[in-house]
Amino acid sequence: MYVAVKGGERAIERSWDLLAEKRRGDETLAELSVGQIREQLRLAVARVMTEGSVYDEELAALAIKQAAGDLVEAIFLLRAYRTTLPRFGYTLPIDTEEMCVERRISAAFKDIPGGQMLGGTYDYTQRLLDFKLLAEGAASGSGKKIAAAAPVQDAMPRVLAMLDKEGLIEQERAHADASEPGDITREPLAFPVDRPVRLQNLARADEGFLLAMGYATQRGYAHTHPFAGEIRNGTVAVEMDIEELGFSIEIGDMEVTECQMINQFAGSGDVPPAFTQGYGLAFGHSERKAMAMALVDRSLRAPELGETVASPTQDAEFVLYHSDNVEASGFVQHLKLPHYVDFQSELELLRRLRAGLEKEQQENAA
Repeated sequence: MYVAVKGGERAIERSWDLLAEKRRGDETLAELSVGQIREQLRLAVARVMTEGSVYDEELAALAIKQAAGDLVEAIFLLRAYRTTLPRFGYTLPIDTEEMCVERRISAAFKDIPGGQMLGGTYDYTQRLLDFKLLAEGAASGSGKKIAAAAPVQDAMPRVLAMLDKEGLIEQERAHADASEPGDITREPLAFPVDRPVRLQNLARADEGFLLAMGYATQRGYAHTHPFAGEIRNGTVAVEMDIEELGFSIEIGDMEVTECQMINQFAGSGDVPPAFTQGYGLAFGHSERKAMAMALVDRSLRAPELGETVASPTQDAEFVLYHSDNVEASGFVQHLKLPHYVDFQSELELLRRLRAGLEKEQQENAA
């Protein structure tokens, strides 16, 4: 089809060589290791794992290195690798109430059962460049060595349980007769979409897109007035049923960030006024992603709560179809590839149309 391309294979191979050289950079500097990326760029690793749908810090760090820091490309690499992996089964739902908590805050209540745990956060830092980091091996901040606080092992009840006891927030209970949730990694989206599938989509969705949608909901493009009921980060046990044993066993731990957002709801003739919820969950320490996900989740619940769908943030098809950065990147970046035949056909059509118009104008003038 692209007959005008000459020497394409050799050019592509040379492009790969140049890409490797660019990725390596100045060889007088030490090469960035996968271990360094994993330990020191942990927030980037968390995003790649979440949107790449693979919880593996080493593979996520490798993808970031291979992509030279382009996180969307790294997510693409990890997502592609995921398709080669066998599926051995499904784990049991994780219990975030049993989380080994490293950070736990609530913006809705000052005093909460178990107490607030600030942990490490950028929330109270001054957004000023720390030039101490230019010195190799130098520590930023006050320079004092502070022992890291041990994660809280005891189970911490959810903050929203306080509202639940008074019946002031919608009751979210698992029903024994509920159908198995769909799996978007195996089945394409088919609308209408139930909430479990929406949440799967939002968990893999581009953080920037969700951030923009969540921001829009707060600016009036949805019927929401959110409060961060609880944000918690820590490690949870992952269990799996072993058919041969007849019981479940713990196969490992993983770090997650969970957000429960409290939203207002006026109620109806049949339902008394109560708060509603938005929910977000992401791998690693990913507060911004979990919060944005919770905002968008609540916005997409408009139809089931009897609210008028009046903005794109409440339109499930608009949000879910355009939230995936791997698909979006493919659609946008394929425009860089050769489209000579397509363009030449449109160019020729345009020339014929203009020639016909000019001939008609000349005939009319005569």
